[in-house]
Amino acid sequence: MDTTPTATLARRWQWALIALIVGTVIWLLAPILTPFVFAAMLGWLGDPLVDRLQHRGWSRQNAVVLVFCLMALVLLLSLAVLVPMIERQLGILIDSLPVYRDWFIGTALPWMERRTGLDLLSWLDPDRIIQLIREHWERAGGIATTMLGYLSRSGFALIAWAANVVLVPFLTFYFLRDWDLLKERVAALVPRDHIGTVTRLARESDDVLGAFIRGQFSVMVVLGVLYAIGLWAVGLDLGLLIGFIAGLVSFVPYLGPATGVVLGVVAALVQYGEWTHVLLVLGVFGIGQVIESYILTPRLVGDRIGLHPVAVIFAIMAGGQLFGFLGVLLALPVAAVANVLLRYAHDRYTHSRLYSGDQPGIELDDFVDAGIDRPGPDDDHA
Repeated sequence: MDTTPTATLARRWQWALIALIVGTVIWLLAPILTPFVFAAMLGWLGDPLVDRLQHRGWSRQNAVVLVFCLMALVLLLSLAVLVPMIERQLGILIDSLPVYRDWFIGTALPWMERRTGLDLLSWLDPDRIIQLIREHWERAGGIATTMLGYLSRSGFALIAWAANVVLVPFLTFYFLRDWDLLKERVAALVPRDHIGTVTRLARESDDVLGAFIRGQFSVMVVLGVLYAIGLWAVGLDLGLLIGFIAGLVSFVPYLGPATGVVLGVVAALVQYGEWTHVLLVLGVFGIGQVIESYILTPRLVGDRIGLHPVAVIFAIMAGGQLFGFLGVLLALPVAAVANVLLRYAHDRYTHSRLYSGDQPGIELDDFVDAGIDRPGPDDDHA
């Protein structure tokens, strides 16, 4: 095998060209790839349970049918419980909007004006708003034209979404059935001199992503239920909706409880207008944070994630900006793989001549491995 610098550089350019072509194809086919990626993620989530059933003597076909039926049953039960509840909560929210508007204009804004010295109420004056619309009528007309064009296309988008919803279950079943075969075919494409490294990196990526998706999703569900029940027990009319919203965004540390606290405090002030219920809301989220920190996260997630919250937010936003909803679906898998690759690159760098130089010094840990005491600060003058 040719290992000259020129050949190595040529292979790297080949891989870069392949990556560019793959990225371009994904970008061009993003609208139709979404159901396939979503179904593939569902297949990946269900494959470990299928493998366990196979190890217990089940055939692959029967194991796939059972797991697929269980996933469909869980989804249907969740929709049967959540959809009516969310519908009732949204109805309460719509009926309460005039109360929230009056509280915001009559209480919140005057309080902020006294604290900041700004004239905020004048910006909400109807006459001022009409005047601003008149002054910017041409721009508003352009925006209105754009919105009408978007609404005219939304019917086709709705039909496409309906087709995707129908397509996902069929694709999920086939991904579950052929997941191991797909892995073997992908592994067969890897260059043989890199198969060991690629296999190790793929296994680490699967562990990182599995710990995040399966573990963090469980934490989100449990926290959403705890917050919803707690706020409902406090007496908030919108407690169930606020609790589930806080649970859904809890994959980013501190963002979930912060969102829930803000929404819960505002709801308590509008509904009751006193601080007792505000303290009860804070108590609900305080107890939830203790349960998450000392029980849920250690047991369900562990310390194998390695995905920083900032990296998660950036990955989701970047994926959505580049590839739309498909990019949001691919954001976490790509972030997990990138995290593993960065650790691998860091390990290669710290063991390279670029890092250690032509004459690498003795690491302190080498003294311990050799049974020699580490040199102290005065040993150089001995």
